[in-house]
Amino acid sequence: MAQTIINPPDGPPHGGPYSHGIRVGDMVFTAGQGPFNAAGELVGDDVAAQTEVVLDNIERILAEAGATLDDVVRVTAHLQDLKGDFAAYNEVYARRFGDHRPCRTTVGSTLGGFLVEIDVIAIASSGG
Repeated sequence: MAQTIINPPDGPPHGGPYSHGIRVGDMVFTAGQGPFNAAGELVGDDVAAQTEVVLDNIERILAEAGATLDDVVRVTAHLQDLKGDFAAYNEVYARRFGDHRPCRTTVGSTLGGFLVEIDVIAIASSGG
């Protein structure tokens, strides 16, 4: 099955040899997204602000693939400080996903100077 590479032009630059997203059929997979703007600069002083940026980046990838956050079926999130930051991260997450509740795993991880990284799997319509 053909793979479509997704690297939104207004997204952050690559940090390595990978694609920001790949669409295979109706499935969309994103790489872990950090809180970086299109210039590659870290954005946000706390986990809530960084989670907003990460979800914005994910929305860009999904839009390029013909999907939205409503199409997400699986989320994996990494928090630098799972115990200290979970509540603030979860508040932003809940607001951004609304009534949609994809499967989710949230773990504590050592991240490279930022507080949150998220990747998703979505099922897009066949028209994308």
